[in-house]
Amino acid sequence: MGSVKRLKATEKALELIKELEAEHGPLMFYQAGGCCEGTQPMCFTKGGYYPRLNDVCIGQISGFDFWIDRDLFEYWKNAQFELDVLDGFGTGGFSLEIPKGKTFKVNYTIFTPEELDQLEEVKKYEH
Repeated sequence: MGSVKRLKATEKALELIKELEAEHGPLMFYQAGGCCEGTQPMCFTKGGYYPRLNDVCIGQISGFDFWIDRDLFEYWKNAQFELDVLDGFGTGGFSLEIPKGKTFKVNYTIFTPEELDQLEEVKKYEH
């Protein structure tokens, strides 16, 4: 397994995740490739969303899986995802942080060639 993580989170995001976990229990994240919610990362209770066949788990934040759409992964597979939080409402109302007047967002950083050679493995949804 590589040593470079595909996923990280800001302190602000980690604080909100801790708050959401205290209220809702175990969580999961999913980032779609477009459509209704755009590409906003969404937070659900664990099992509250079912990834599609071959969607990709790029890592965990605070022990919770972060899944992304398989096509989105192909587009962003050479970038690190950093989960962050903004004040205000994003594109939708399904994510658990929305009632708090917050919205998750992702910042992307392109990996260097050296980092690409050391990336952690991903897992694909196969159920």
